[in-house]
Amino acid sequence: MAAPRKDNIKEKILQATTELLKTTALADISLAEIAAAAGISKGTLYYHYKTKNEVFLDITQRFLDEQWEDLIRWTENKEKDTSLNRLGYVAERDIDSAGLRLQLLAEAQLGNEALRQNLTALYQNFQGLIRGKIAERTALPADFLTWLLLLVCDGIIVQESIGNAAFDREAFLTEGIRYLRKLSAAQQEND
Repeated sequence: MAAPRKDNIKEKILQATTELLKTTALADISLAEIAAAAGISKGTLYYHYKTKNEVFLDITQRFLDEQWEDLIRWTENKEKDTSLNRLGYVAERDIDSAGLRLQLLAEAQLGNEALRQNLTALYQNFQGLIRGKIAERTALPADFLTWLLLLVCDGIIVQESIGNAAFDREAFLTEGIRYLRKLSAAQQEND
C-alpha cells in the first residue's frame, strides 16, 4: 500500500481544523487536538505545520479563495441575475460561513498581521468586482452599494452570532432590496 500523498495529509489537517473551529476558538485548540481530529500523529502534523497559526493561515487562504471563486463564478455568468433583485442572494451566500468568518475577523483584529492583510486585500478585491457589476446595472453609486453590501453581510453575521432575536434577517433583506429598488427607480426618473 502506498503512503498517503503529502497534499492528502494537508487536506486532512485543514478539514479537521475547520471542523474544530466550528465549535472551538483557535486559541483553545492545540496541535495535539488537530492531529487527533485528523487521524495523524503529532509528528506528521509538525512535518506539515510548525504552529497553529500556519494551519490557520492555510485555512484562511482556502476560505478566501473559495469565496473569491464563488463570487467570480456568480458575477461572470451572464445567465445569472446580478441585478439589485439578487442582492439578498449575495448576502445569504456570504453569511453562510459565519462561524469561520467571525474567527478570521477576531484573529485579524487581535493582531494576526498576515491574516489582517489577507482579509483587507480580499475586501478590496470583492469591492472592486462587485462595484463593477453594480455599475453595469444601475445608476446608483456603485462604490456606496458595494461597501454597503459587504458591511451588511458582516453586520448580519454579528447579529446572528450573538443570537439577537429582535433581528429578522429575511425581513431586513427584503426591506433593504425594496428600498434599493425605489432608489434605483427614482434615479432612473431623474436621469
